[in-house]
Amino acid sequence: MFEYYFKLGLRSLRRNRALTALMILTLAVGVAASVSTVTILHAMSGDPLPHKSDRLFVPMIDILPLKGYVPGEKPSFSQSQISYIDAQNFMRSKIGVRRAVMYGVAGPVEPMRKDLGVFNAQGMAPTRDFFAMFEPPFLYGQPWSEADDASGADVIVLSRALSEKLVGSANPVGQRVTVLGRPYLVTGVLATWDVVPRAHHIIGTKGAFGPEDEFFMPFASAIRHETEHDGGMSCNGDNNAPGYQGRLASGCTWLQFWFEMASSGERGQLQQYLDAYAGEQRKLGRMKRNAPNRLYDLNEWMGFLQVVDNDNKLAAWLAFGFLLLCLVNTIGLLLAKFSVRASEVGIRRALGATRRDIFSQFLIETSVIGLAGGVLGLLLAFGALAVVSQQSEDLGTVAHMDIPMLLLTFAMSVLAALVAGLLPTWRACQVTPAIQLKSQ
Repeated sequence: MFEYYFKLGLRSLRRNRALTALMILTLAVGVAASVSTVTILHAMSGDPLPHKSDRLFVPMIDILPLKGYVPGEKPSFSQSQISYIDAQNFMRSKIGVRRAVMYGVAGPVEPMRKDLGVFNAQGMAPTRDFFAMFEPPFLYGQPWSEADDASGADVIVLSRALSEKLVGSANPVGQRVTVLGRPYLVTGVLATWDVVPRAHHIIGTKGAFGPEDEFFMPFASAIRHETEHDGGMSCNGDNNAPGYQGRLASGCTWLQFWFEMASSGERGQLQQYLDAYAGEQRKLGRMKRNAPNRLYDLNEWMGFLQVVDNDNKLAAWLAFGFLLLCLVNTIGLLLAKFSVRASEVGIRRALGATRRDIFSQFLIETSVIGLAGGVLGLLLAFGALAVVSQQSEDLGTVAHMDIPMLLLTFAMSVLAALVAGLLPTWRACQVTPAIQLKSQ
């Protein structure tokens, strides 16, 4: 019977092509608007490391002056980074499976190719555990060694894009590239790493949805060469002093730190360490506010930094509101379409069709409209996302549709059509055969 009703639905759509096209277009526009918005929101709020996000923690301690402090106030964004002193202490703590400290760097790259001039590139200076912690895929080579990490050797890992720009498709491992005015030995090349959001280093000039970093050099090497940071810094802490060495000895906060624990159940152990550390620092005259020490896992961290802000959520609700408006219009069009078929329903009922048969027929017909609206809505959504991606590089990283969102488009379209068709279908089932036969 399903196949029979499906064919009836297709025939019915050809009877009034203008009205059918209007219903499909109305449904497609509503679905496209909502799906394209939800697609962007889905990409922005996605978990980049779902298998370990509850084991990755950002510590937040308050080393700001006591003046102006209001007990119980929420931590500010300026407290989301730590000082060099605290980073070194955390690295020596041996707490957890891995520890990583990092900061953004940027500067000129001098290619060996004569046809390519000097250009600027942005990268990061992390410790070696960064690679095992956030799992970027390698195309060639590997991260630098623990000895390189400890000594601050002049080694570097390139992104695939930067490697291809410098040497084409060749393997550059073992060669030297001049970055920031110094030669660095290439130990590895990452494969394309388009993780979204870039939760590992949201704070910086690129943000959560910027393009991938172009190179990675050891944290100790960057510090040894007094490489300037590329990102935000707050110097409202204690013992501030001028110069690079003064910054290292001061309370200026400009570094990002991550702990990786063996399991999410070890969060309490890490919290105890953080509280004990703050207590020791207060004995040394630091952390006078005695503010609560906080831990954020990866998803909590993105929430704290408002990776998906209220404007994005409001846009999603408005898109669904627009879809609801389109459904209301579709309901009106379906009522108009089904009302002129009252005589057909009356004859079918007189010939023995039950209300259930009529309901099934019209509902399947409505689902056909939903499928057609889904195909058109998908095309419109792809077009909308293409337009959005052209607005900025950041939007280009999130304005793309994956398989789950593709399936959601069809499911949403068919479901929306079925919901819209419930009232018209119910009204069609209420037709009294006797009255319709007398009017013929």
